[in-house]
Amino acid sequence: MMSPDYIVDVSEADFEYEVLAYSQNVPVVVDFWAAWCRPCRDLGALLVRLADEAQGRFRLARVNVDENPNLALRYGVRSLPTVKAFVNGQVVAEFVGAIPEPRLREFLERLQPPSPTALKLEKAESLLTEGEWAEAEKLFREVLDEEGEDPRALLGLVKALLAQGKGYEGLAILEAFPPSRQYAQAMLLKPYAQALVELRQHWGLKDDEEDELAAAYWNAIRLASRGNILAALDGLLDVLRQDKRYREDQARQVVLSLLEILGEENPLTRQYRNELALILF
Repeated sequence: MMSPDYIVDVSEADFEYEVLAYSQNVPVVVDFWAAWCRPCRDLGALLVRLADEAQGRFRLARVNVDENPNLALRYGVRSLPTVKAFVNGQVVAEFVGAIPEPRLREFLERLQPPSPTALKLEKAESLLTEGEWAEAEKLFREVLDEEGEDPRALLGLVKALLAQGKGYEGLAILEAFPPSRQYAQAMLLKPYAQALVELRQHWGLKDDEEDELAAAYWNAIRLASRGNILAALDGLLDVLRQDKRYREDQARQVVLSLLEILGEENPLTRQYRNELALILF
């Protein structure tokens, strides 16, 4: 029975064509092995199974180093098994020794070009970082239409909604947020979402119906609901300077929500975290 085209044994004679040239179109994973190497047999069998499963999304090229010592020398193979991945004729990733299947799957997955949906998600997150909330919201919704309840896209959508003051929809998503790696981050947003929902109850109050600290707190929430997050943070920090546990710690929690919306990529986030720590401790 002939091997499929995506699993091949290669030699010094055809390496240029079967690996380097072929990798211009499809990632090629080269397994450097030897018959006397027991870990090579185990890893080789796993690679064959995953190559069969991938059905051509990558090519598996097997090199017997005893029969092709010049290739081993050329690519610095000093221990077996050694696996090197080629894209566009260049080594882009590698590992030495047998690794468990989950790690091998991650290794192979990183070789695949991102899907259009994945690229859209990355763009949406970039827009979020740049403060382009409405455009980010639009792209996150498109990703969710294509992928279903993707937690990463859901988290991004909630941030975009809350940054625009859309508390009711943001809170509804958070109340039903699926268990995932993003769950803890999502829960950090909940205090601000709840504050936005409560804000409507305070729009009609006159200045003499609430004390000075309450007025400052709700003014900060109003500023945040209009997208002015930095001014809102300044106002909330002023509130905390006067009462570290204001509204049973809600003011501090809202600060953390807003910092989560800003994102760790924003250089001001660390400054505000440091200032918060100085106030509290």
